[in-house]
Amino acid sequence: MIVSPSPHIHDKETLNRLYILVIIALVPAVLASIYFFKGKALSLIVVTLISAVMVDFICQRILSQKLHYNGSAVITGLLLSLILPPTIPLWLPVIGAVVSVALAKYAFGPGNNIFNPALVGRVFLAISFPTLMSVYIAVDGTTGATPLQMVKLDGYNNLVSQYGTSENLYWTMFVGNHAGSVGETSVLFLLIGGIFLIIMRVIDWRIPLFYLGSVALMALAFKQDILFHLMAGGLMIAAFFMATDYVTTPITKKGRIIFGLGCGIITVLLRIYSGYAEGVMFAVLLMNAATPLIDGLTKPVPFGK
Repeated sequence: MIVSPSPHIHDKETLNRLYILVIIALVPAVLASIYFFKGKALSLIVVTLISAVMVDFICQRILSQKLHYNGSAVITGLLLSLILPPTIPLWLPVIGAVVSVALAKYAFGPGNNIFNPALVGRVFLAISFPTLMSVYIAVDGTTGATPLQMVKLDGYNNLVSQYGTSENLYWTMFVGNHAGSVGETSVLFLLIGGIFLIIMRVIDWRIPLFYLGSVALMALAFKQDILFHLMAGGLMIAAFFMATDYVTTPITKKGRIIFGLGCGIITVLLRIYSGYAEGVMFAVLLMNAATPLIDGLTKPVPFGK
């Protein structure tokens, strides 16, 4: 018997192919954002994407690495742009890209970051520039609050009354024809991308399933509208594209179930009881911090013990 270090099973899968598949999965959300928010979304996506790639190259140069294309920087830039309001000035996503790539990623060493880079950039901007980050527009260009903001301010019944019926509200949120961050409003196109990633086995189905499932159960427990909470805010883009990040989430199957459950529970608690209308970004980041503990608790027993 030959004894050698792991890994003992090799796969032909490459990081570049995984990056390409994630980018393809994000294309429907990108196209939807441009359709709904027109030039504001397009300029925001382009500026954020170019900024993230440029910061990545600068960090490579500072660390004396050989300059190379990094697909993760493209994904970080895309994700960051999709969770930003379309109304912000274009210098703001540049700052967000610097924080996401330089601080959240390279400060820990490539591949060793603790927190999801795009969410770190989003939280930094939300805390540092709360006024600019809290202004949204509807698809017709008029300033308006997001559904979660409207519920926080006026209550759920008033929100439904503005749309006539619950069914009209659900349909609007499913399609994406409402105020919100440029790439998180359309549940339909995010689901298309998320299901594509699951079918291609790029992500594990456990995290999105238990994330969305725990949100539904928590909404039921607190007598909230389940469909509203599932389709509101950044839940869908977080469940499929951020909570499933390889580096910042558990590596064990049981750990991923716990991670998804924790994200869902914290999301609903923050939405109901915190001063923020949305709880997704804080929920995922808190569970990112708990990932080493979860991995330790769910570590499989070595063969023979």
